[in-house]
Amino acid sequence: MPDALDRCLTAGPRVGLRPFTLDDAEEFTARAEESVALHRPWLFPPRTAEHYAAYAGALIEEPARAGFLVCERERAGALAGFLTVNNIVHGAFRSGALGYGAFAHAAGRGLMGEALGLLLAHAFGPMGLHRLEANIQPGNAPSRALVRRAGFRLEGFSPAMLLIDGAWRDHERWAITDPCG
Repeated sequence: MPDALDRCLTAGPRVGLRPFTLDDAEEFTARAEESVALHRPWLFPPRTAEHYAAYAGALIEEPARAGFLVCERERAGALAGFLTVNNIVHGAFRSGALGYGAFAHAAGRGLMGEALGLLLAHAFGPMGLHRLEANIQPGNAPSRALVRRAGFRLEGFSPAMLLIDGAWRDHERWAITDPCG
């Protein structure tokens, strides 16, 4: 089986991005379990093999979704986080909705900022997108800071936008468009 870093689509100095695989269930769910305190109440990644299989399967199989694992170069490809592009629409819109999460051991180290830069280059290059939107709960300051540093602009506020953990949550809409076109 190839090394995790050998499977990267793109890489920077500290991280690489590679597609989700079903074989990543054990490491992903262990990292998600270790990261519950970091993720709640914003994010609920799969923490069991069964939930991971459904989640990753959709990212692998559905054409309107794409998922990327963030792998640390320094740690032989260990998972540091993940990025997803959902609701992908081609044609005149060429847009997608960004999702992401760092795992606790990687949080605050700048790895997700580097990974997001790699994703933007991939989304605006090989994926052929023109726009990415990130919907962020207003109280999630680290997430807002991440997209702001990457060049996203605040476009609006949507009350009761998404059902998360049994409640309708307000979100800010942040977006970025391809600077080359």
